[in-house]
Amino acid sequence: MIFSRKIATAAALGLAVTSQSAIAQEFVTIGTAGQTGIYYVVGQSVCQLVNRNSDDHGFRCTAPATGGSIANLNGIREGDFNFGVVQSDWQYHAVNGGSVFEEFGPNDGLRAVFSAHPDVVTVVARADSGIQTLDDLPGKRVNIGNPGSGSRATAEVLLETKGIDPNSFSLTSELKSNEQSAALCDNKIDAMMFSAGHPVGNITEATVSCDTVFLQIDGPQIDALVEETPYYEKAQIPAGMYKGQDADIQSYGPLATFVTSTDTSDEAVYQVVKAIFENFDRFKALHPAFAHLQEEDMVSKGNIAPLHDGAVRYYRERGWM
Repeated sequence: MIFSRKIATAAALGLAVTSQSAIAQEFVTIGTAGQTGIYYVVGQSVCQLVNRNSDDHGFRCTAPATGGSIANLNGIREGDFNFGVVQSDWQYHAVNGGSVFEEFGPNDGLRAVFSAHPDVVTVVARADSGIQTLDDLPGKRVNIGNPGSGSRATAEVLLETKGIDPNSFSLTSELKSNEQSAALCDNKIDAMMFSAGHPVGNITEATVSCDTVFLQIDGPQIDALVEETPYYEKAQIPAGMYKGQDADIQSYGPLATFVTSTDTSDEAVYQVVKAIFENFDRFKALHPAFAHLQEEDMVSKGNIAPLHDGAVRYYRERGWM
């Protein structure tokens, strides 16, 4: 009987310790994008690494699907997310209060954490659409992406640069990334515009489900755009990355970046950064687009906002700053 009481007491103490541990955990949330895009993979990958050691550092991570870069930046500003994966061009506009953020003004509390893969501006068309170049898009059914996504806003910049009015399309579609490939191959749209690290699921799905062509995104107007902006760089999709894509596709794009705000604690940011860079080979293996990432480039490139103090603490420990 005494033995049984001891077991019961020990069990009760164990439950109490477990409950206290669970209560002590702090949840952090990462805004990503649609579930077929790489931003969703970035968020899930970061959380996977953070959550491996939650019992040690006390942080638990979630990364729900969202509308994309602009939605993530708005969510961070409003306190809905601790972190977000965003294109470097929209990080720039948020910091400076430009473009879609003009009515809100500069986000002085936005902080950079690291940059990741390049997001290549990509246009894929049905092979039977008659579309061979960007200049063939007027009169066609074109998906430019969902409102709130960085991909959508970047598509609008490309169209403006090329002097193409979206009102010239016979249909201007606003589908999310996970809806685009089915619409293309079901002949509901003629072309889809999307910015992503490659390979990416929705474009893979389109190329294996129907005959497609990739448009080259180059020329003097694109050269001038890249030259004039601090957040774009030339990029390409190597030949053979997708079915039927036999040539290199020339393009440009921003970097994917990971951001937070001054409202997120130094310790939370430190532990998230530590989880990634102390498991860097594991992180790079989680998606082909991560394979060529270099640690010090992720600290120095594409980060428009000041680095968060929690990130700086880790980078200094590693001798990267």
